[in-house]
Amino acid sequence: MTTSNKPISLAGPVDADVLRTAELNKFLVDAGLYETVEESARREEVLGELDKIVKDWVKQLTSQRGYTDQMVEEANAVLFTFGSYRLGVHGPGADIDTLCVGPSYVNREEDFFIVLHDILSQTEEVTHLQPVPDAHVPVMKFKFHGISIDLLYASVSLLVVPSDLDISQESVLYEIDEATVRSLTGCRVADQILRLVPNIENFRTTLRCLKHWAKRRGVYSNVTGFLGGVNWALLVARVCQLYPNAVPSMLVSRFFRVFTQWHWPTPVMLCAIEEEELGFPVWDPRKNPRDRTHHMPIITPAYPCMNSSYNVSTSTLRVMIEQFQFGNKICQEIELNKANWSALFEPFNFFEAYKNYLQVDIIAEDDEDLRLWKGWVESRLRQLTLKIERDTYGKLQCHPYPSEYADPSRQCAHCAFFMGLSRKEGVKIQEGQAFDIRGTVDEFRHEINMYMFWKPGMELAVSHVRRKEIPAYVFPEGYRRPRPQRHVNHHQQSDKNATENGTLTGSPDGQLKRKHASAGVDDTEPCRSVKRASVSPVHPKTSSPLSGSPVHPKTSSPLSGNVSDDPTSNNQTKGTSNASGGSQNSPSSGNVEQAKCSSSSQASEKSLDSIPSGSKCVKVEAACSGDVTSKQVNCISHVNDNTAPAVVVSTTLKRVAEKVVLELVGSESLGGNNADLLHITEKDMGNVLAEKVHFGGNRVSQSGLHEELEVSASGAFSPSDV
Repeated sequence: MTTSNKPISLAGPVDADVLRTAELNKFLVDAGLYETVEESARREEVLGELDKIVKDWVKQLTSQRGYTDQMVEEANAVLFTFGSYRLGVHGPGADIDTLCVGPSYVNREEDFFIVLHDILSQTEEVTHLQPVPDAHVPVMKFKFHGISIDLLYASVSLLVVPSDLDISQESVLYEIDEATVRSLTGCRVADQILRLVPNIENFRTTLRCLKHWAKRRGVYSNVTGFLGGVNWALLVARVCQLYPNAVPSMLVSRFFRVFTQWHWPTPVMLCAIEEEELGFPVWDPRKNPRDRTHHMPIITPAYPCMNSSYNVSTSTLRVMIEQFQFGNKICQEIELNKANWSALFEPFNFFEAYKNYLQVDIIAEDDEDLRLWKGWVESRLRQLTLKIERDTYGKLQCHPYPSEYADPSRQCAHCAFFMGLSRKEGVKIQEGQAFDIRGTVDEFRHEINMYMFWKPGMELAVSHVRRKEIPAYVFPEGYRRPRPQRHVNHHQQSDKNATENGTLTGSPDGQLKRKHASAGVDDTEPCRSVKRASVSPVHPKTSSPLSGSPVHPKTSSPLSGNVSDDPTSNNQTKGTSNASGGSQNSPSSGNVEQAKCSSSSQASEKSLDSIPSGSKCVKVEAACSGDVTSKQVNCISHVNDNTAPAVVVSTTLKRVAEKVVLELVGSESLGGNNADLLHITEKDMGNVLAEKVHFGGNRVSQSGLHEELEVSASGAFSPSDV
């Protein structure tokens, strides 16, 4: 499988490009993306000390196993770096990805994760030591002199590891297992990237710029379904190949120009995919059905070549394309002197981009438990996105946001993640049409509950919040949120709500349903306990019996359903036994504590669909029965003249097995970009902008860009062709 490395343009910079590059470099320096000379020297010292430790470790094991004195003298381990540090684009405080290569008789399971672990644990300068032997790529994480280190280990089929070992050679892959191959891949890929780019310094500046841009725009996270460091490095390296004489300001602009028009899932490849006779699987959609499902293939250049971006989903790909369009638009304005570089790095205002969000609250007893629990939940969030796409047939789109947020008012350890929700563009929603994802969230909770190291206090809550209910702690200090528009009455909005509002409810079958949307929530005052236990945040229960699969007591999904405006029905809820959570008012309940109402905006403690406008918190009681803490919140709502005069809603802190209801009020543009951004004129292309990819001997080619901009349109393939 080969790729054409024919450049799009050999043009070099003009004076304006040189000036813009100088301005870009100044911006990156002012943004604090470069570490000081002293910090760089400190990293070198730390790596030198770590190198001595692993060498002594191997010599110690060699001696213990009865090898000759000469073997002990020659015993060696070699330390390599990879990732951002190896590529030369790391910033202040970044971790160092390292690989230790040792001889064949030093194994990973016992020697690395037990013996070396004990040596490091007894080293005074080492802190936060965390072995992760069961990871896809087994790793030991720790801090050495305050610098974060991710240490991998690979045992190669050599009795003595030479100090000048070249791990880019395929010979290092002989007689090793796949876990060891994966450990070696990071270093082999980094070395190949640096070999394949025409100008390393221009590549580094451009990559540093685009990594910063991706973080500012919320699309830098491999675990969430976007792109991580190696993915961005491969994309930038491909653009450097297509424009070998361009300077960084040109490369940034061309980056957005190329990938705004790219025909995904055409793969991005820096070189031909070679199939060695070692037997390791390589990315090949002709042979591997799973490879055909990848949405954004970015292929690693070192054998065995694999797709580095298999985590990307249809929703995250859509978000990235929209952000590429935003970047392309700004770069055009910069080239016309209508904008400066700071405009490109404006942070994406995620919490103003959608009208509906999923909030995932993660709670634990202490910070250490939260770190472990959060890591597990975060690694599974991508599955929630995929399941929602699957169960709504792609009509409901999710935008997971990589940033995490913490509520400082909580007494327990807490963090929260958010997902923006919108209908797929072009999908018409009839009055009251609902996306039913209760079963989807139940399935997600079930997977979360499989965590092997769960401890009491580790809890999870999934809830729906509207844009105006987003908790205040996610916004920077001093940020003033836009005031929501107030409507004259409900009748004037009835026609609009019929077309805009859909309700996302949940049932085990996960099918589309229709349901009339309930009354919305205006600015309510959330109720919050003075002393908070390590439990999930307050959320309203539905007035109707709850259905669905039983819920593990440590997780809940409080996306409540429609609640009747009848005060009687709401009062009945207080004493009703939940289908999966049991009675909320146990006769044995006691240990009542007083709580107070807080005026801070905390969406996780607001009623979603059940409290009409003007709701006011009047009373909070906490009742503890056994080891389960529940808190009852009584809110009396003052409503408009065409609704019931008062509604009493019962809310529980342990949001167990509640219905998942999300109101979808239409898709909103992420970047405010128009479709015409997809079709732009490439001044220096000469109407040629393409990448040709050939599979084996049959010379079937792929084109990653629009037909009118291709070098050759013949042989273009669709995903079904592979």
